[in-house]
Amino acid sequence: AFKQAVADGAWIVDTRPATVFTEAFVPGSVSIGLDGRFAEWAGALLPFDQPLVLVTEPGREKESVVRLARVGIDRVQGYLDGGLPAWQQAGEAIDMIIDIDPEELAMDLPHDPHLEVIDVRKENEFQAAHVKGASNIPLDTMSDIVNIAMIDTDRNLYIHCAGGYRSVIAASLLKRQGYHNLRNVLGGFAQMKKISEMPIVTAP
Repeated sequence: AFKQAVADGAWIVDTRPATVFTEAFVPGSVSIGLDGRFAEWAGALLPFDQPLVLVTEPGREKESVVRLARVGIDRVQGYLDGGLPAWQQAGEAIDMIIDIDPEELAMDLPHDPHLEVIDVRKENEFQAAHVKGASNIPLDTMSDIVNIAMIDTDRNLYIHCAGGYRSVIAASLLKRQGYHNLRNVLGGFAQMKKISEMPIVTAP
């Protein structure tokens, strides 16, 4: 029934923590974890006119539905009974997002000409300080597929935000649009700027 809803056009919204989501998820899912700024990002990124189906942590199904309804998203058709474990036990395909440490990014930057850092923080955060050469695509602009389409599919994408919550949402949106050559930088810019080898540009 879950697969049929998706085939009929329902969006899959996964409300599990971002750290759990990256390890395994139903292909095509959008990650918006309940434990972050859930209402803000659900309201900004999810369609109000499309049906949704949910993947949640056990026992948090009702909470997910209620919190979506609070921002006016009330077309939830249901949730995956048994959650992701049931999906896996049924032998269904899963997807994942590779997490990397900032140290690995710092090592790869000088040697990979196809590497592109995608910074999904707000423009003012980016202007204050960012990785040299990074592209700024604020998460709140990624509901518009045109902004995603500007990203080169041939690049090796390293996605980060300030702490790690927004970057997983962004990575899930990119995956949904067919971008699979991507990495999520753990700890976000807060950790990246601590790495001495990381080339950081700061506002004058």
